[in-house]
Amino acid sequence: MRSEAGATGGAMGLKWTDTQDIALALCEQHPDVNPQFVRFTDLHRWVLGIDGFDDAPERSSEKILEAIQMAWISEADG
Repeated sequence: MRSEAGATGGAMGLKWTDTQDIALALCEQHPDVNPQFVRFTDLHRWVLGIDGFDDAPERSSEKILEAIQMAWISEADG
């Protein structure tokens, strides 16, 4: 389910738990990247760079990054 913020952010801003919206934004920003082979260090940095992302870097975890990566893979296979 999409949050009210949307893939480009909004009044509420994206949080680490907005995995689907983050995945959509990553698809738009990195269309030539195969998300299956993205390192979590790169994924973390790219999420922090998304317009409208508004969460603390230290709030991420391996579990959250994996969920984002899986949602991105799903979107890319679309």
